[in-house]
Formats: sequence, structure tokens, C-alpha cells
Amino acid sequence: MSSGQMPPWLQEQLMKLQQSQQNLQSVMTQKQHLEIEKAETEKALEELRKVTDGEAVYKQAGTVLIKSKKQELIDELEERIELTKTRATVLEKQETRLKESLKEQESKITEMMKSGSQKPSSAEDNPRK
Repeated sequence: MSSGQMPPWLQEQLMKLQQSQQNLQSVMTQKQHLEIEKAETEKALEELRKVTDGEAVYKQAGTVLIKSKKQELIDELEERIELTKTRATVLEKQETRLKESLKEQESKITEMMKSGSQKPSSAEDNPRK
């Protein structure tokens, strides 16, 4: 089958497949960023716990540092870690779904190509009006 002669249904399926692959890539990138964020937050938390209670602690707000209370910061960081865990769980599910969807799409394309690149006849009977 020469590239110029690719049937429209196949082009359509391949475009959908490409879209799914891009979505998967995006989800995996987001997961990576979350991992980094979580690691950095855990490191900050670890350092914060070493600080003696009376000592001054600061948190970054944009380009400035604001004096803060140790316990408030600990609570804030712990909350952020929980949030990253929740987001990671959501992304895990998306990744699993996308991987399954990709497998289905790939086998569908394989099937269609095996069946002599014929689009299911039902579509021929009722052209889009």
C-alpha cells in the first residue's frame, strides 16, 4: 500500500492513535513533574523538622520571603504532599486507561488492515448526509 493511497478510515484511525499517544506522553510528563515536586517538598519538610522551635523560618511567596511559623509551614508542606499523592493517583488511572485504549486502537487498525482495507460495509450503505 503506497503512502499516497492510504484509505481515509486508516488515516482517521492513525490520527486518533497519534492523539492518544500524545495524551499518554502528556500524562507521563505530568507524573514526572509531580514526582519531582513531591521529592522537593519532602526534602523541605525534612529540613524544616530539624529547625528548633524558636528559630525564624521563612516561606517563599513569589519573589519575596515571608516570616512564618514552623508548625504552619509543616502543615502546609504536608498538605502539599497529600495533594501530590492524590494527583498522582488520578494520573495513574489516566495512564492505565490510555494504555488500554492504545492497545485497542492498535489491534483495531491491524484488524482493519487484515480485512483487506475494507471499511465495514454498513458505512457504505448510509453515506453521511
